[in-house]
Amino acid sequence: MPTFDELLSEGASVPVGGWDFSWFSGRATEARPSWGYARLMAERMASATAALDVQTGGGEVLATLSRPPALLAATESWPPNLAIARENLRPLGAFLVGAADDTLPFRSGTFDLVVSRHPVIAAWDEIARVLAPGGTYLSQQVGAGSVRELTDFLMGPQPVSQARGAAVAVAAARAAGLTVTGLRQEALRMEFHDIAAVVHFLRKVIWIVPGFEVETYRDRLAGLHDRIRKEESFVAHSQRFLIEARRD
Repeated sequence: MPTFDELLSEGASVPVGGWDFSWFSGRATEARPSWGYARLMAERMASATAALDVQTGGGEVLATLSRPPALLAATESWPPNLAIARENLRPLGAFLVGAADDTLPFRSGTFDLVVSRHPVIAAWDEIARVLAPGGTYLSQQVGAGSVRELTDFLMGPQPVSQARGAAVAVAAARAAGLTVTGLRQEALRMEFHDIAAVVHFLRKVIWIVPGFEVETYRDRLAGLHDRIRKEESFVAHSQRFLIEARRD
């Protein structure tokens, strides 16, 4: 059985580029939302003529499309993801642009569909601008207090900001001139089965424990390691919401 230090070292050494979570197989699990984002996105894409995927990550979800629209573009801001996304999206003929999260470098009214899975921020004014009249925005987003059990274990009890909450997203969409046509929310069970999975997760999903460093949190990680060994897992809950909006 690997020691605590060996697990820390393993979790700290796994590359964090892209949004491929296959490394976690057998080490951590997360329930998926009942609505099936990838399926919904594919359905919308099949009837679109010009579509944009905002903050595509490594393009892993977009790459699952079997019927891409005639014009397909994607943006990504994090340089390590760009090479991964370019490779994943090449078979679709997608046009990939490196762009800041709050900027969509396209002409107004270009797309009849804009999608985004887990955006760092949603630039609602930009989304509304690049949508054509009658166009729609479909997005699965991380809700307020996601994985707060892990945050609180390592940092102590933290206030839950509503900045990422569904109500804030709805208000921002409406302020940008969009009509919200759908909203669903779910809390999803997560389980971490070893401390290496926790370390890799915190390095990859950097907003759960801002500024996370293994040595800074070594003592708390040791306590969490002991708890996982005793209880066989650490349970947390991710918060997700699905929002769909239309430009009239």
